Amino acid sequence: MPTSQRYPSAQVLEDNDLAVKIMESLRSIAIFGAVGALVAAAALPAYASSKPVEEAPTLQQLASVDAQSLVVASTATTAPVAHGVFTATTPDEIAKKKAEEAAAARAAAAAATAAKSFDISKYSLVSPGSGEVRYPLPQGVYNVSRTLGGGHNGADMVCAAMTPIYAATAGTVRISSESYYGYGVGVVIDGVVGGQRVSTTYGHMTYGTRQVEVGATVAAGQLIGFVGSTGRSTANHLHFEVKINGTLVEPIGWLAANAG
Repeated sequence: MPTSQRYPSAQVLEDNDLAVKIMESLRSIAIFGAVGALVAAAALPAYASSKPVEEAPTLQQLASVDAQSLVVASTATTAPVAHGVFTATTPDEIAKKKAEEAAAARAAAAAATAAKSFDISKYSLVSPGSGEVRYPLPQGVYNVSRTLGGGHNGADMVCAAMTPIYAATAGTVRISSESYYGYGVGVVIDGVVGGQRVSTTYGHMTYGTRQVEVGATVAAGQLIGFVGSTGRSTANHLHFEVKINGTLVEPIGWLAANAG
């Protein structure tokens, strides 16, 4: 056999080496591609699982955004929602509100019961006298147990239950309530006497006996209610207060100097 046929030429050998190198390069690229795909397949789920889940907004966050009422007590679900303001309702405030509502309900029930047996026709509708200032009780039927001072804002005029109470001055009824704080059944009248603003308060009346409502105009000496022992009281009496231009004055001396 000729030597040229038995051994490949140098060109053939070079071509073979080139082909082998190309195949090896393609194999490396394929291997790297496969490895990259495996890494991506493993890494993407892990990344997805590590992404934080968006949490639902809290009640406080909603309150700060919408300016709604924030209720921090689970028992306060009936509290009204105040739009446009931020408020908080505590258990103590809820209990106080419920106590006030219960007291008002008891007062209303007592007033309804008293009204059924109340006959105003046997009482005088106007007190004696003709001046701008009148005594709130008929003369000679009461004793003054204490007056202004020591944290007490008026005079306690002790007398029998259902003694008629009259307006000390003419004016407009600012308060008329069956449950006026510690005054119990109370009335407040604002008027003007001698060019001065005079406010008179009448407390502890009998349930269901108020004769005037808020906004009514009354005359001096007009019947406005009857003595009782409602509110913070331990005996039948009229708690009588007088303010002149917003300042408390001793009411018994004021009556003695002005009533007629």
